[in-house]
Amino acid sequence: MENIFKQALQRGDKIIERKIRYDSLVVEHNCLLLKAQHQNVVLFHEIMDSFTMKAGSIKLTIPIGSYTIAYYWKDRPYNLYIWRDNEGKYLGSYFNIVRNTYMADTLVSFEDLIIDILLLPDGDYFILDEEELPVPLEQFESGSVKQALNSLLDSFDILQSQIISESEKLYKHKDLLPWLNNN
Repeated sequence: MENIFKQALQRGDKIIERKIRYDSLVVEHNCLLLKAQHQNVVLFHEIMDSFTMKAGSIKLTIPIGSYTIAYYWKDRPYNLYIWRDNEGKYLGSYFNIVRNTYMADTLVSFEDLIIDILLLPDGDYFILDEEELPVPLEQFESGSVKQALNSLLDSFDILQSQIISESEKLYKHKDLLPWLNNN
């Protein structure tokens, strides 16, 4: 496996995920490396604080003890979080529209561009946070966020089935159990 990090990292090594929000607030999470290749990284993160995602009347709660399998790509304008509960059951997924994904040393960093897509286990999905934009979506970031969103939505069915299926095959719950409550 070709490593994008300067030092040779192994599966299970500690990596920091750094999200730079649009308002410049920096949020960091301690993660563990699952896979690193030339243009992408996959990380594991245990959920230490429960949170709820809302889309209209729909609510998806990610409980404490659940975990994220997070995919990052240097050459794509999004990243993907796949959530599973502490028994390995798929809870849902979350696509972030992003830019400037950076991977080096023990850091994965990206700039969050506000707009997200929440995907539920039944296949329903919701575009989130459009009301937080400082200008209409068509004008936000000179239209690049709308273009990234449309591109993602055009390949959404294929992406969700391929990546979620790959995630279940490559990152089996029983193999990740030792990492829960240990990172």
